[in-house]
Amino acid sequence: MARKILAVLALVSAVGLAAVLWTNGASAQDKGAPPAVAPLSEAEFDKAKFIYFDRCAGCHGALRKGATGPELLPASVIELGPDYIKEIVTNGTPQGMPGWGVQGILGPEEVNLMSRYLSMEPPQPQMISMKDIEATWKVSVPVEKRPTAPAHKRNWENFFGVILRDAGKVAIIDGDTKEKIAILDSGFAVHILRSSASGRYFYSIGRDAKVTMIDLWMDPPQEVAQIKVGNDARSIDVSKYDGPEGNFVDKLAVVGCYWPPHLVILDGQNLKPLKMVATSGFTYDENEYLQEARVASIVASHHTPIWICCIKELGQVWLVNYTDLANLKITSVNAERFLHDGGWDSSKRYFLVAANMRNKICVVDAKTEKLVTNIEVGVKPHPGRGANFIDPKFGPVWATVHLGSPEVSVIGTDPEKHPENAWKVVRTLNMLSGGSLFIKTHPKSRHVWADHTLNSDAKISQTVVVFDIDNLDAPPKVIRPAERGRITHIEYDQTGKEVWISVWDRKGALVIYDDETLEEKARIEADWLVTPTGKFNVTNTAKDVY
Repeated sequence: MARKILAVLALVSAVGLAAVLWTNGASAQDKGAPPAVAPLSEAEFDKAKFIYFDRCAGCHGALRKGATGPELLPASVIELGPDYIKEIVTNGTPQGMPGWGVQGILGPEEVNLMSRYLSMEPPQPQMISMKDIEATWKVSVPVEKRPTAPAHKRNWENFFGVILRDAGKVAIIDGDTKEKIAILDSGFAVHILRSSASGRYFYSIGRDAKVTMIDLWMDPPQEVAQIKVGNDARSIDVSKYDGPEGNFVDKLAVVGCYWPPHLVILDGQNLKPLKMVATSGFTYDENEYLQEARVASIVASHHTPIWICCIKELGQVWLVNYTDLANLKITSVNAERFLHDGGWDSSKRYFLVAANMRNKICVVDAKTEKLVTNIEVGVKPHPGRGANFIDPKFGPVWATVHLGSPEVSVIGTDPEKHPENAWKVVRTLNMLSGGSLFIKTHPKSRHVWADHTLNSDAKISQTVVVFDIDNLDAPPKVIRPAERGRITHIEYDQTGKEVWISVWDRKGALVIYDDETLEEKARIEADWLVTPTGKFNVTNTAKDVY
């Protein structure tokens, strides 16, 4: 058993998580620590609890039962031993587990503290009610007091929303002039931003489940509403459908929570909470009941009035029809367990999502509302939204990078004109190593960019690779935007001519490249640019261009 756990731990990816509210229950001395483990004081227990939820729970689960990473229940941890746990927490692995010690995020005393904490029974998270959520709802600028047209002359459709992770803020940057035009408070460790279908609003979701709604038409852009829908969350999207069943553009939003495990539907104009739906349930394969059935990625269909919501631990993809909230219709599609992130193919009919602990990409047809197939790929696929492009040999394709293996899997996505290539890995492209989080391209680009953010080798984590779509058999070009921090998250501007990349550390930087020449053309560095991670261009995000 120990060898099995060691092998799994070598592939752990702990991607950071917000501090959340949890109950202490009994005193720290009664938390279930085995006799060989020194008991923790209340202060030590609270500190370790914060570290776990900030850095570990996203992959290992609030109840430590595993998902992207393996389970970390006391019996497994004790069998591995404290020295091994300290080694992994300190140095990480090349396949995606960050070395919290070597990065300077956790000191030796904190690493030792975590090895003791993980030998204890996990505390029970708090549940919350609709009344709890309603109590957090605030509207700072009502709809009737907002401008009816942009109050400035900037090209707001080329604005970038930039997450300043550890600062708990979001920066709005003019993509044309490269000027910072606003910095706004947000939730803790914002995970993503999503644009409204019209592009006017940004919705941020913090890992503390706080939603912030930002109006880009105001001068300067300003928060107009906020709400906290749980203790821990990762995903949000809006209603984008306008068709025979009604015009729902910008009218609704949905948040998927990690804890409590539920969906919360909101008014898209002011974030008023409208409906909660629990996601706890039975796994698709073994019918095992799981309370911690977390909501991973969410995408909104442009062609039908549905959200696609991935229920990670259950292995189910829910198609939530929002036309009638009083009689909510949810179609549950059995896919594969441990669903994570994903995105649309270029037609926006098919949704491709990583079941990363099963090394598969699941394909769901949003028109027929059925699973198309599951595709074997590399170790722990992590596509972000993925990358759509026209392969010169295989036609339309979608690509993913991986946390646990040094490759890009390229999948055919056109069952009508290229049926012989559809839903197969038609190419495998070589990366420098594993630990990749994001891959990106643009319909007007002839390049595909990918990072190595979570690789434990500093030099590799500071690089991106760029593939030439017209010559995919050639080795990629290797670019090193900085010799510090980690390089993460690639985003194009509105025109598809510029590529923006984050230098993720306390000093921070945004490095901007000419996509045609692959030469650096601008660099944004400032004292406010603290731990920049995701960047979201208004046009690309609203229209699901990737």
